[in-house]
Amino acid sequence: MELEVKTLDGASAGSITVSDEIFGLEPRSDILHRVVRWQLAKRQAGTHKAKIRSEVLRTGKKMYKQKGTGRARHGDQSAPQFRGGGKAFGPVPRSHAHDLTKKVRVLGLKHALSAKLKSESLIVVDDATAAEPKTKALKARFESLGLGNVLVIGGAELDQNFTLAARNLPFVDVLPVQGINVYDILRRDKLVLTRSAVESLEERFK
Repeated sequence: MELEVKTLDGASAGSITVSDEIFGLEPRSDILHRVVRWQLAKRQAGTHKAKIRSEVLRTGKKMYKQKGTGRARHGDQSAPQFRGGGKAFGPVPRSHAHDLTKKVRVLGLKHALSAKLKSESLIVVDDATAAEPKTKALKARFESLGLGNVLVIGGAELDQNFTLAARNLPFVDVLPVQGINVYDILRRDKLVLTRSAVESLEERFK
């Protein structure tokens, strides 16, 4: 499959051949859903905590005697049914991560790339560099390509000026090719790959 390569100024920069096994698949929403769910669960902090009755700082003394009062039998006031008492079955710190096979993770990335290409939301550029770290200048170059909500995937090493210029633009993410992932691809309207990023992906999935 041949894809047109552009410059960040919108000019043509030739073409590049990509594999149908990476960019030409029929997107499957079930696989994309599984990978996104795995990503979000893995990054969840899991630091939620509520005190149980043994951790509440209240007296351990029995509220009143067991018999003869006509009231219900109770122990100390840290029981969950009392105001200021511990939480019954409250959340505790834990990991939300769950397993997902490497085969499905790789397939999810391929389907995400294929989905962007099928929806005509994928652009290949010659390189992602900037002469100086000026946000205004980079914004003008993005507007020439019709880019507003975009994820830019560069090579193994990102251009420092380009990264600094893009940092202040809302809805613009810049990642090296090692950091490409399904969630970031799907959360942005457009995906921009540099020529070196495409070559790295082809080599990675060979």
